[in-house]
Amino acid sequence: MSLLEKLYGPFFDPHNWATVVTSGQDWLIIFSLVMIECLLSVDNAVVLAAQTRVLPTLKEQEESLFYGIWGSYIFRFLIIGIGVYLINFWEIKVIGAAYLIYLVYRYFHNKFFGKRAMRKTREGKTRLTGRKLFWTVVLQIEFMDIIFSIDSVLASLAVSNNPVIVLIGGLIGIACMRGIAEVIMKLMRKVPELEPMAYILIFVIAIKLFLTIPAIDIEIPSGIFGSFILLVFAVTIIIHFIRRSQKKKVE
Repeated sequence: MSLLEKLYGPFFDPHNWATVVTSGQDWLIIFSLVMIECLLSVDNAVVLAAQTRVLPTLKEQEESLFYGIWGSYIFRFLIIGIGVYLINFWEIKVIGAAYLIYLVYRYFHNKFFGKRAMRKTREGKTRLTGRKLFWTVVLQIEFMDIIFSIDSVLASLAVSNNPVIVLIGGLIGIACMRGIAEVIMKLMRKVPELEPMAYILIFVIAIKLFLTIPAIDIEIPSGIFGSFILLVFAVTIIIHFIRRSQKKKVE
């Protein structure tokens, strides 16, 4: 019980909250944490947008992100309390990287062997549908949030050791990241080339995640990686407009 009080006591201290909320300096720290969260979550946003694409309607895709955000808030509260121990959980990064590579394999396998997969689905009814599919996607979103939250929480705790400041910064950052995911998700509907591009990026993200395990310990700066993702998006959109103009000329 004393351990729980030590880990989570600061969250329930009204004086601590009052000090943070009324301190301009603390809000500057919170703003910097939101920026860190957004930078570290660009890759997460790409993964989430790709995951929601398996749902048939835009309403369900947005709803899955809505449920996912509340799960993220609850998990973030729990994980900040034990953040100092997260450095020992490198195994979860390996699991996360393997899962991302599986997502890439599944996407391109279905894309190139789609007819066979569809026939198998009709015959054996192997795919989930309806609410079962929806809640499966929500659980996948929560799982990826757990994977990506480790780096975000550790980076935030390095900036401030006050868990209330880290919590506020993290919650605002999650909301911003969900906004980025929704924008990417809507863009994918308008620019078909973005979907395969997103899965290629997911493969790169999996490699990046795997490289951070202690045995390898190669960390790609979040600013550089975020810029790389934006560049890839820009190139893909340019390719889309070139292909569209060529298609109009042919017609």
